[in-house]
Amino acid sequence: QVQLVESGGGLVQAGDSLRLSCVASGPPFSSYAMGWFRQAPGKERLFVASISYEGGTTNYEDSVRGRFTISKDNAKNTLYLQMNNLKPEDTAVYYCASSGRVVTTASTLNEYDYWGQGTQVTVSS
Repeated sequence: QVQLVESGGGLVQAGDSLRLSCVASGPPFSSYAMGWFRQAPGKERLFVASISYEGGTTNYEDSVRGRFTISKDNAKNTLYLQMNNLKPEDTAVYYCASSGRVVTTASTLNEYDYWGQGTQVTVSS
């Protein structure tokens, strides 16, 4: 059973940066794709970024490409999301996810099997 714990959220101003972390415990961290999703109040959970099992391939949602960077440290069992030039529309709860089946990047909810509890990111204008 994989457990995921996110941290690093907070309240920032537009243009600021944040780095989210997600520590994984359980089956080998380096075996499957991982990703970040976000959910704004009253909205559905949406894809943000994903990374392949070995970290060599990444994929981003169009609105964050060039501003956000996903990475992973397999030695530390940790997934990261570096978020630069944050905008008010980035405000959401951010969730870390791990697939138990897919090894390349994955951008849909049903490709992921394990989820963290979420961390709030609020960007003021």
